[in-house]
Amino acid sequence: MALKLDALRYCHPGQVHPFLEIPSFSLSAGERVLLHGPSGCGKSTLLSLITGIRPVQAGTIRVAGQPFSALPQRRRDRFRADHIGVIFQAFNLLPYLNAVDNICLGASFSRRRCHREGASNKTQQIAAAERLLTRLGLESSSWALPAWQLSFGQQQRVAAARALFGKPDLIIADEPTSALDNASRDALLTLLCELSEQAGSALLMVSHDRQVAGHFHGSMDFATLNQERDDAA
Repeated sequence: MALKLDALRYCHPGQVHPFLEIPSFSLSAGERVLLHGPSGCGKSTLLSLITGIRPVQAGTIRVAGQPFSALPQRRRDRFRADHIGVIFQAFNLLPYLNAVDNICLGASFSRRRCHREGASNKTQQIAAAERLLTRLGLESSSWALPAWQLSFGQQQRVAAARALFGKPDLIIADEPTSALDNASRDALLTLLCELSEQAGSALLMVSHDRQVAGHFHGSMDFATLNQERDDAA
């Protein structure tokens, strides 16, 4: 099982009632699921819990069969580097590093993912990063540019390549196509789904855009997943 949530509850500071209350959710290895819902409904908060960026208050999160949410912070960080690829909504690329170096920097935090990519040294890591960028449609003339000089769409491809590097057990994507036109959106999602399937990675994506559901094995309205109490307002 790539991801399993049980009795997950989260309250923002000062709140009495839970902002998130998720009885259960699971994602099998290689499965692709879309969670859709409007801005502000809690999608990004859930992803921050799943990735261990925000500590769990109640309930459990298991990733790749391991009790991820029970690990202390430093071990969560190490486990995330080894097993989870993240495409952040704001990409979180280092602006002064070029496309290849942004990917290789992420790879440097996980020997396990370098091994799975067949990239045990820097030369092999660079070659693997370039292969991913090629597959994702980023022209080689852009590889040496610092991230801040790349277009929004180019940065999205770099962020996707960084998440895919090393065939992680779970890929989390937070609104990765929100600013793209429909044709560019569908092209990027087609590649992301194809590459995650080849890697055997489970893919969980959140978006306000229900039109992308056809790229996934299943989709769910976030309000259905999040069993908010009626008296929470």
